[in-house]
Amino acid sequence: MKILIRNIALIILLSSCNEEKWLQEEPLDFYSPENSYRTIGQFQHSVNYLYDNLRNLYWSRAQNIPDAFFTPSDFCFFSYDFPNAQLNNLSTFLMATTVTPQKLWTVCYNQINSANTILNRLQLADQISEAEKGTIRGQALFFRAFAYRVLANYYGGVPISLEEITVAKRDYVRATRAEVYDQCRSDLEEAEQLLANIDQVADGKVSKQAVQHLLTEIYISLERYTDAINTASAIISLPQMGLMTQRFGSRKGEQGNVYWDLFQANNQNRTSGNSESIFVLQYDFQNPGSNYSAEYPRYFLPAYFSVQVEANSGNMTLAFPDITAEKGGRGIGSNHGTHYFFNELWGTDLNRDLRATEPMIVRDFRIDNRDAKGFGQWLVKDGWLRTADTLLNFFPFIMKGSRVGDFPQQSYARNSDGSIKTTPLGEHVILNSSGLANGSFKDEYAFRLAETYLLRAEAYLGNNEKQKALADINIIRQRANATLAVESDITVDYILEERLRELYMEEWRTMTLCRLGKNVERTRKYNPAGFNVGDHQNLWPIPYGEIEKNIFAELTQNDGY
Repeated sequence: MKILIRNIALIILLSSCNEEKWLQEEPLDFYSPENSYRTIGQFQHSVNYLYDNLRNLYWSRAQNIPDAFFTPSDFCFFSYDFPNAQLNNLSTFLMATTVTPQKLWTVCYNQINSANTILNRLQLADQISEAEKGTIRGQALFFRAFAYRVLANYYGGVPISLEEITVAKRDYVRATRAEVYDQCRSDLEEAEQLLANIDQVADGKVSKQAVQHLLTEIYISLERYTDAINTASAIISLPQMGLMTQRFGSRKGEQGNVYWDLFQANNQNRTSGNSESIFVLQYDFQNPGSNYSAEYPRYFLPAYFSVQVEANSGNMTLAFPDITAEKGGRGIGSNHGTHYFFNELWGTDLNRDLRATEPMIVRDFRIDNRDAKGFGQWLVKDGWLRTADTLLNFFPFIMKGSRVGDFPQQSYARNSDGSIKTTPLGEHVILNSSGLANGSFKDEYAFRLAETYLLRAEAYLGNNEKQKALADINIIRQRANATLAVESDITVDYILEERLRELYMEEWRTMTLCRLGKNVERTRKYNPAGFNVGDHQNLWPIPYGEIEKNIFAELTQNDGY
């Protein structure tokens, strides 16, 4: 026995283990970076995160990011604490130490690093085919380029990182804005070769045409106008693409028009017959994996349920006691359209352009409180609207982002017999709980063919081909029943105006203005709080937290901050 024990101990001693290998954990019942990137299913989960992170960037209210995409600009102003606080005062709201520049920076670089991780691990994967690798790679490149495009448009030159980050790095340096755009170009040109045409991918997935649309904007930013014209033309000429010019979709039998149809629930994707959609952010009602939708009704609609009018008793009472589907849900009036947007922008077409008239923008409602002296009369037309209510509580209703009378069944208030509760004038009452009156509850466009035409017009103008730019703009205006433009109209500002008429609430207006160096000029000119915008604020500040922790290299600040 002694000899046996001695021999076993000797064997153990002589064969001594590799401690590093022995201590290395091999996960068997949970995911880690080492075992999460092997199968096509695992890579698809990672790509799904990129899609969800983009929805989060578009829709999440965290740290005022969506608000800052629209205001302050020529489109709208922030009606809370007007005119000298919050988003109306960029000298205090948009600083290197405030949360919004930091939040957008962080979200974009998280997206970039997630894409970099996929691209890095894809090279090591041996359980998926080359075709599958190409599809995954193309999507990751698209999302990385999208994030860098946002950063370049808002911040100018930023650090370019193309590798998976596994350890702390504190020696970043800024590339130039042109270099960032050129990195976007490189990613998108490769993605264009890897991804399938739009009719060969599922609704909501990135296609070759989505890549070409974004690439068109990047070429314009690089002043490569001929290339921009070519990529836009490749989309426009594709037989599967086309502007919608006839009524279609889920509500085509109701009063409305083709432009209105574009924004109704279930009409955004190609499966609805919509040949205009290019890239659509998907929403699935009450999906626990991604349970938020765009809260456009909440922020762009007025707080009409607070409007006060004279009561039969001689006191004051509510004009609209209930939140209703016909009014688009529950607004809080924070994003108030400028007078320029609601009126001046449309010129003589104010009462004929489909994009400015009902049912897209509704300017009046009938008082539906029986206790009101003006019950059944029009609030505005019949003179019941008080000036005190015009800042937050009542201004024209932008219906583009709402379901407009077609909310999920769970949203409706019910009578004791289960029927939907209605107001005295027949509107359907919405519950003010659990966000059921706040969201759009529908898919939303990221890219739409109408914008492709306007990008090509911008490229034609840059290429000194005004007649062709005019033709593209008039295709859009003709669909909208607007007066056709003439060649002398065509300037960068006119294209910006047409973008606002066609794409309000779709494009990130402040980003478009920053991209073209027009944010300061147009906000000062058309926004009632524009006097608060500084000369330097065509760019956002580099977040101070990024500068402070980057101790091994200098991360320079933008001028004026």
